[in-house]
Amino acid sequence: MKNCKKLIALCLALATVFSFTVFASAAGTDISASGDSASASVNLSSTVDGSLTGDPAATAMSVTVPTVLPIAVGTDGTVTIATDAKITNNSYGAVKVSGVSIQAAQGWHLTDFETNMANEKVDSNQVGFALTIGGGEQLATDSTEASQALLAEAIEGCYMTGAGNTAGNSVAIAYDAVVSPVSTAVTNTGVASVIFTVEWDI
Repeated sequence: MKNCKKLIALCLALATVFSFTVFASAAGTDISASGDSASASVNLSSTVDGSLTGDPAATAMSVTVPTVLPIAVGTDGTVTIATDAKITNNSYGAVKVSGVSIQAAQGWHLTDFETNMANEKVDSNQVGFALTIGGGEQLATDSTEASQALLAEAIEGCYMTGAGNTAGNSVAIAYDAVVSPVSTAVTNTGVASVIFTVEWDI
């Protein structure tokens, strides 16, 4: 019986202490004399829903890159490309394109973008590729390796602001290609894949 009373008394004491602690936190710091000052800490919590009691979460990344970069080659070798390709940052935070690489599709071969395809054999399945991000430096294939890194770190033109700034949250992609002649018509045939790596601009 004595032990039970002691336990009840301890619980009541703890409850009293906790109630004072919560009260002190809610009440804030008292200033008791004219001219005195007190500080208030500004505490940040990043949460899923932006509420003070929400589940902790980092800022979400959402960046849209092209699914296809189409190329059409005329019977005289003239190349036409899309003019509306771009990368758009839908995130709250700023991002950058930190890497670009290209991989030849099965049965096709990358080559130097400066190759004169008039000198190449028909059906040799060669493609040279170049692109420019945001008006920056041109990035182009320069060898016959099946996979080539075109960009290893962000350069001018690769940076995008957060989605709240519609003037800076997207960058245009200008691209071009040279393709060897084909003996039969092809339609929507994959010849290579361009891989974009995007990171937070930290």
